[in-house]
Amino acid sequence: MSFKENLLKKIQINHLTKKVIDSIGPPDSIQKVDKESMRSLLELRSAQIRKERDLEIYVLSGDVNMGKILVLDNDLPIYRTSVKDVVLRKSPTIKEMINIRNAIKILSDSDVVISKKQESVKDIQKEAIEMLDLSFKKSDLDAIENEGRTSLELKNTEGVLECLSLFAELLEYTSPPKSLRIANHKIIGASTKKENGEILYGPMVIYNLMNDTLKFIDDQVGIFDKEKIEFINLIASGKHTAPTEGPSVFQRLKEAVLMQKA
Repeated sequence: MSFKENLLKKIQINHLTKKVIDSIGPPDSIQKVDKESMRSLLELRSAQIRKERDLEIYVLSGDVNMGKILVLDNDLPIYRTSVKDVVLRKSPTIKEMINIRNAIKILSDSDVVISKKQESVKDIQKEAIEMLDLSFKKSDLDAIENEGRTSLELKNTEGVLECLSLFAELLEYTSPPKSLRIANHKIIGASTKKENGEILYGPMVIYNLMNDTLKFIDDQVGIFDKEKIEFINLIASGKHTAPTEGPSVFQRLKEAVLMQKA
C-alpha cells in the first residue's frame, strides 16, 4: 500500500473508533453499541471472526486454544483464554451451568478478561494503526500537494477535502471551536490551550465549500477575541486577503509537515 492509502486508513480507523466509543452508554445503560462500526474496525484490524452459539467472536491474536479474543456485544470484552472458555462464560448451556467449577467461571471473568468497552476499542484502534506503514518521503507529500492543487483547480470538492484531511492528520489539525465555525466552510487548524485555560486556534486553513476558495492564515486566534474572529470572517468572505490563498495553500501545508519532521 502507498503512504496515502495507509494514511487514509488511519483516518478511517480513528473515525470508526470515535463512532464506537460515542455509542457506548454509561454503566447499566440499555444503549446499544454501534456494532456495524465495530465490525468495520475489526476488519481493518484483520481479526479472525467465528460464530459460536449466539456469539460473534474475534480472535485477535494466538489461536482458538489460547489467544486474545473479543466478543462483539455491548460490553466489548477482550479475553486472554480459549474460544471454548469464552463460549462457556458468555453463553453457557443449562448442563454447563450446573457444574460448580463452570458456575464459578460464569459468575466472574476477572481471571481472564483484559479490557471492556472504551478500553477495548482503544486497544483495537492502537493495534490497527500499528499494522500500518506510516513512514513517508518528501515525494509522498509532493504527490498529496499536487493532488490538492489539481482538485482545487478543477473544483473537485471531494478531492480537496481528502487532501486537507491527509495534511490535517499529519499536522494534528482539528476542527475549530464553536466561536470560529463558519457555515459552508471546512476549517482545520492547530489548537493550543494556554495555562489559563484559554484556547488559541491557528494556523488554520479555510475552505469555502460553495465557491472553492482556499485560504491559509498563519495567526493564532483566541476563542474570546471578537476583533480577530471578525477579521477571520472577513477573510473567509473574501473582504480581506489571506497571507496565502489558492493552490499555494497545499505547499504551505507540505512545508509545515516537513518542518515538523525536521
